[in-house]
Amino acid sequence: MYCLQWLIPVLLIPKPWLHPSLLFEHAMFVWFYVLGFFMERRPCYICSLIFFAAVAFLCYSDRDACVFWPGCTTDKNGEQCEYISR
Repeated sequence: MYCLQWLIPVLLIPKPWLHPSLLFEHAMFVWFYVLGFFMERRPCYICSLIFFAAVAFLCYSDRDACVFWPGCTTDKNGEQCEYISR
């Protein structure tokens, strides 16, 4: 379970909310970090299963909180993400 201490903090990195291009860069950073981690460290199956279950639960519960794809609704001139309360 040593490998989880390198995977779980990825889910805690806050998404930038200001500009849509920052969301894309953040999502690409997370994808490359996780891909590089799995290629270099080769975590055990249990750690991988726990991590992907946590990602699936996070992305299923709130699509905007998912760190693996950018998503926001922009304001009228497309330069800033709107905050929509649900």
